[in-house]
Amino acid sequence: MSWLISTAHAADAPAAAPQDGGLVSFALLGIMFVVFYFLILRPQSKRAKEHKKLVSELTKGDEVTTNGGILGKVVKVVDEYVVVEVANGLEIKFQKQNITSTLPKGTLKNIAQG
Repeated sequence: MSWLISTAHAADAPAAAPQDGGLVSFALLGIMFVVFYFLILRPQSKRAKEHKKLVSELTKGDEVTTNGGILGKVVKVVDEYVVVEVANGLEIKFQKQNITSTLPKGTLKNIAQG
């Protein structure tokens, strides 16, 4: 079976030369952090700030979309909760954080007619 596997012999390699790449690797690490910041952290914090503003400005009569894709009209805003009317006489209570977006006025009426 030894004829299938060739034996590897270590070649006499010259001694490793000292490398002065410490500053280069540190700079590369810094560049990677900057790229990470602009591609991931900054957009995520911007989205979180916009969502926080959206949630704080919810008022009665706003037409909204929830995380689950439910469309409805805000009937009541209480502390951390929002009561949303999803059909005539059917109201559901959601946490404010589950509201993903507000819709332009009249969107629900247009959807019901179309």
